[in-house]
Amino acid sequence: MDIRGFCQCWKWQVVCSFLLCSWGWVSGQLRYSIVEESEPGTLVGNVAQDLGIKRAELSQRRIHLTSEKYPKYFTINKGNGGLVVKDRIDRESLCGSSPRCLLQLEVVAENPVELFSLEIEILDINDNSPTFSSNDRIIEITEIFAGPGARFALEIAEDLDVGVNGVSQYTLNTNPYFSLSVKNRKDGTLIPQLILEKVLDREEKQEHNLILTAIDGGEPARSGTCRITIVVLDINDNPPVFNQSIYKVSIRENLPLKSVIFILNATDYDNGVNGELEYFFDDHTSKFARKFFALNERSGEIYINGLVDFEEQSFYELSIKAVDKGLPKLEGNCIVQVEIEDVNDNPPEITFSSVTNNIPENAPSGDVVGFINVRDKDSGKNGEMKLDLSPNLPFKIRPLKNRYALVTDGNLDREETSQYTIELTASDLGSPPLYSKTSVTLSVSDINDNAPVFTQSTYNAFITENSDPGTLLCTVSATDLDEGVNSDLLYSIVESQIDGSSVSSFVYIHSSDGNIYAQRSFDYEHIQVLQITIKVEDSGSPQLSSTVPVFIFILDTNDNPPTLLYPEHSEDLIVQERIPKSTSAGYLVTKLSAVDLDSGHNAWLFFTLIDPINYSSFQVSKHTGEVRTVRGLQEMENMEQQLVISISDQGNPPLSTTVTVLVSIADEVVVERPKSGDFLTNSKPPSDMTLYLIISLVAISLVSLVTFMILLVKCLRKDSYDYSSSCCFLGGSQSKPYTDQYQPALYLNTDGTLKYMEVRMVPPGSQGQNYQTNLPPALEQQDFSIVQPLHFPQLKDIYQEAASEGDSLNDPNNVSYNIIVL
Repeated sequence: MDIRGFCQCWKWQVVCSFLLCSWGWVSGQLRYSIVEESEPGTLVGNVAQDLGIKRAELSQRRIHLTSEKYPKYFTINKGNGGLVVKDRIDRESLCGSSPRCLLQLEVVAENPVELFSLEIEILDINDNSPTFSSNDRIIEITEIFAGPGARFALEIAEDLDVGVNGVSQYTLNTNPYFSLSVKNRKDGTLIPQLILEKVLDREEKQEHNLILTAIDGGEPARSGTCRITIVVLDINDNPPVFNQSIYKVSIRENLPLKSVIFILNATDYDNGVNGELEYFFDDHTSKFARKFFALNERSGEIYINGLVDFEEQSFYELSIKAVDKGLPKLEGNCIVQVEIEDVNDNPPEITFSSVTNNIPENAPSGDVVGFINVRDKDSGKNGEMKLDLSPNLPFKIRPLKNRYALVTDGNLDREETSQYTIELTASDLGSPPLYSKTSVTLSVSDINDNAPVFTQSTYNAFITENSDPGTLLCTVSATDLDEGVNSDLLYSIVESQIDGSSVSSFVYIHSSDGNIYAQRSFDYEHIQVLQITIKVEDSGSPQLSSTVPVFIFILDTNDNPPTLLYPEHSEDLIVQERIPKSTSAGYLVTKLSAVDLDSGHNAWLFFTLIDPINYSSFQVSKHTGEVRTVRGLQEMENMEQQLVISISDQGNPPLSTTVTVLVSIADEVVVERPKSGDFLTNSKPPSDMTLYLIISLVAISLVSLVTFMILLVKCLRKDSYDYSSSCCFLGGSQSKPYTDQYQPALYLNTDGTLKYMEVRMVPPGSQGQNYQTNLPPALEQQDFSIVQPLHFPQLKDIYQEAASEGDSLNDPNNVSYNIIVL
């Protein structure tokens, strides 16, 4: 038994849908069948099982359907891979009267990507009854001349169903004059004909009423009826006759309208009106054929009434009758078979289906990014095609069975090209060839393949000492060529140790904007430069990062008052000196030596005598601190003089220290008065304060020497790096090396002796020497003692001798002193 016929039985429709699923793979594709009008949710077949995809792999493979015309009728169950009905299916609206109704779909499986063809045949059910175009039909038959066996064409019934559900039989009510004959045409259509069983006698009966019933083969069967009235006419005994019963005509598709394709020529041996003929399409010519062909009733010309298309239908059959004008009218019949020849009138059609919306820029060569379907409705050479794409693109076409795959053919770089527009050109092999073009736009998605880059190779920040915590030092900035999360940047400080403490206890950086803030208040006298390393990393996977050095320079403020070093004094800064009364003008009473821990102008000291009018016999050198007599003291009555001297720096605001010198005037002084260079010329200092001064000088010398050596080594190690704003160049460059930025400066008195030495940072662009000699603006023309030149080896020996006695010094890398020397 034919399984298709078996399925027409309404009792087995549901079972049939599952039996037909057993077709499985056919010619490399999936094929299923389902009856029309099946309820939504009806299982058509298990796609996953037939494709060999295990149930555990369904979520990963993400099976889904693609279709240009039929997306709404079916869907794939994500849970079990079953193909189920999604919406009502009406075979007649989809395929009309076509004997087979095949829906072409595609199944796409991902991870990896695979594409499968799917054919679903919609099986007909008997849901339409046969119908006649007219419920009443009148047939005129001439008496006598229509003898037994005469045939008369009857209207064929139309049934939207196909196969066994179409019209399967005709019946005629019982009548002694007529019977029914049914012929089966080549295309399967049943042709009912009325057969005259005996001669009609108009005088006996003028009309015969018949009922023609068309019955389909469905279960249950449906039927339609047409009432036929037979009118018996009087004599016209020669019907028209065609010289052929079947005419065959071949024409090319797309002929212009009104083009004549055939001229009918029938003959009638009657004379007069009974021999005059008219041509008509009889009832056996389908309505579809009448849309494209028309008939001139008088001339018999058959002409084009609508554009015929080979791709729509390649064969038409026209049933013609020639009718005379006699009474009764007689007719002759013929069939005109029209074959449509193909011409190259359809350009190729291109359809692109993308596998993914975005192509990762690290996609390997040969990776499938989409599928291309090319179709040409023409046949033969007119339907053969070739496909080309735009040149000079990292893509190529790979032929598959019935389609093409668009694959990568080179490296992709989103930062260079983020989007590609590909022009596909399909041309057929017809004459002349036809072609069509379509553009496909593909976007390249970003991967994290670019590390962040700082806008500068190094950063310098400046902050004055004693600034409040939270002060903004500087801002670092970086850029990343990637996009999205791959370009979201986070800033951090590379962990390191400064004076045994974590760098995070000194500075803090905001992770998103790169602002660097001070975590504490800095002391210039403790530390002058901080070097930290800033790291920036993106948020991609894996994360990429880069670093940049940041130098933070601490600027000095005037926060230390001068400190008296010499001569010996009490806690209240009271100095006692004895001088002989016989002293002449210019006698050196004492020399004040002071130091200021600040630097620069903040450490330049000036000595001022407070209330000089009351003490007009004495004066203080502004720069050296020497206290001398202005005139002889023989006439002075007060044997004890109190001098109040202010020692102030040049900071803003200035800080000062007040020293009281009690000068006792005696007739004779046995103790030798101090000389201006005693504390330096003696090998062993007379006091602990003098020893402190010497140790300080040695410390400063060693600080300078060690600093020079360290910075020189750093510069030699880092000379391979290009820091646009670095201080570590040894030649002429935009910024000075560290050995030039930290230079000792020697300040001399007017008499050529060392006033003080300062190790400080030279401002950028300064052309000063490594050792500077600073003379006060006003030279004093007075007597002074000459101090021996300061030799660093001698200071080094003194420092080693002091260190052996147990004196401890601060870390030379973090100490900067300004020393005032007699």
